[in-house]
Amino acid sequence: MRSFEYVRASGVEQAVDAHAAAANTVYLAGGTTLLDLMKLDVMRPARVVDVHKLDIARIERLADGRIRIGAMVTNTNLAHDPAIRAAYPVLSQALLNGASTQLRNKATTAGNVMQRVRCGYFRDGVSACNKRDPGSGCAAAGGHNRNVHAVLGASEQCLAAHPSDMCVAIAAIGATVHVQGPKGARDIDFADFHLLPGATPWNEHALEASEMITHVTLDAPLAHSRSAYLKLRDRTSYQFALASSAVIVVMSGGRIREARVALGGVATKPWRVPDAEAALRGQPATPQVFEHAAAIAMNDATSYGQNGFKIALGQQAIVRNLTTLTSR
Repeated sequence: MRSFEYVRASGVEQAVDAHAAAANTVYLAGGTTLLDLMKLDVMRPARVVDVHKLDIARIERLADGRIRIGAMVTNTNLAHDPAIRAAYPVLSQALLNGASTQLRNKATTAGNVMQRVRCGYFRDGVSACNKRDPGSGCAAAGGHNRNVHAVLGASEQCLAAHPSDMCVAIAAIGATVHVQGPKGARDIDFADFHLLPGATPWNEHALEASEMITHVTLDAPLAHSRSAYLKLRDRTSYQFALASSAVIVVMSGGRIREARVALGGVATKPWRVPDAEAALRGQPATPQVFEHAAAIAMNDATSYGQNGFKIALGQQAIVRNLTTLTSR
């Protein structure tokens, strides 16, 4: 690990000022991604601003039914919070399907939203990777791309799939990301926060210079809804998703009155599929309807070789989740 300057912030404004005061500065929260990448020499910050002691670690129910989550709330506390478990089971399940207990105890809400890809070419520090070294190419395009590479939202410049389970659930729920920066506070729709790689895969999110996440506010839950997170992977104990689905449904007389569907493991960002949702609304809960919606969800999918199986697997993640939810 290279030498760096360490600053511990006592408030949000101080943290932002410390970040803006020097080039090549990063925020440190739980450190479960940052410290790994610094040890691997993939990230080489000159200054680290520690924000994990800031007073933004509360979960608050708002008057309009939404829930506001502080950036420093740990994944463990969020997953086990009674209000989250009652209103958003899909989020609790997604969190508990991610990483290990030890990592969830340290990982934070904002850190999970900012989680970086697990592509081996990005993390090895030497292979061609546009995300790590702009303009160097993408070794995954012609190399090993089975596990953590996308079939949705990818480009010739980057195939890396977004790794977060939590973010897939939040994509289905809907949310607002609140940030603070040198120009003040602003809100970003969660659907717009993560960027597609396109021609600039090194631009991963909608944050401007020195901005930091302070809170994430979940949309109000759908009344009388059922929700679940299904994660398909090689080894259940610890691995990242090959394909996952976050599904929320509201049933009425054997028909699906409302549906929310998001995919993980198969896309370069948390992947909401409104066309599949539209195909489910008003329809009976039958295998044929589920399979039709799942096929629509993967209409734009592209196989890059070894990861082609994810197209069918992503469809199965949707069908199986819907089958379980609607049979209750």
